[in-house]
Amino acid sequence: MTKEIYIEKSGYIATLILNRPDKRNSLSRSMFQAILEELEQLQKDETIKLLIVRGINEVAFSSGADISEFLDIRYAADNAKAYNDLALKTIDALYKFPHPSIAMIQGLAIGGGLELANACDFRIATPKSKLGITAANIGIVYNLESTKRLINIVGVAKAKEILYTANLFTAQEGQDIGLITAVHEPGEIERATLQFAEHLLSKSSVANAGIKKIIQAIVDGENEENDELAQIVLDSFSSADYNEGIQAFLNKRKPIFNK
Repeated sequence: MTKEIYIEKSGYIATLILNRPDKRNSLSRSMFQAILEELEQLQKDETIKLLIVRGINEVAFSSGADISEFLDIRYAADNAKAYNDLALKTIDALYKFPHPSIAMIQGLAIGGGLELANACDFRIATPKSKLGITAANIGIVYNLESTKRLINIVGVAKAKEILYTANLFTAQEGQDIGLITAVHEPGEIERATLQFAEHLLSKSSVANAGIKKIIQAIVDGENEENDELAQIVLDSFSSADYNEGIQAFLNKRKPIFNK
């Protein structure tokens, strides 16, 4: 049986691939569970310093949650809660992945698919990509966590427009409102995504992991530096990366950070 989710590794990069092309990578309950398990394993892998999430082909990143399951395992409040809890736990695990993450969006990123992409640090798409959250078309109230994440990215007014209208929009429109990081032609998006990934990997992994935690703390409501965040900052001054960065600066060369 073909795996609906699988991981490819290349150097310090792990790529999580959604592999359900016949359903435009619509997300089933079993796929949410598989994504969660893969993310938990990747967090334990000390060789991985960056994550890319993508669909198997150019048709879709993900067309959203699998609506064919809704009348079975997502019907009525009790069943919906169990399903929603798993989906939100999975998306939160991606949001809190300890290293930089990039959603490479080809084709559709709709509903739960865009929700998954929004949990990544960066979103790179093509001019043919179509984005949207269509909960209002099927009578679903979009959850608080993902609504807050959307607002943090595009602001209140645009989040309302996206959610109330349930309209699809282009990658260029997404870039104009800050949702999409970059737009590349279909034949260039893989190269461009990997090039961006390599650029991130050329920087200090200590700095980038700490920056991610600090930014997430701010957008999640922290207004003051707590003990944990303060320690992250202080620990960076004792790291090998800090020493290498200082030596490289003094010697007028590019730093070479350990991974």
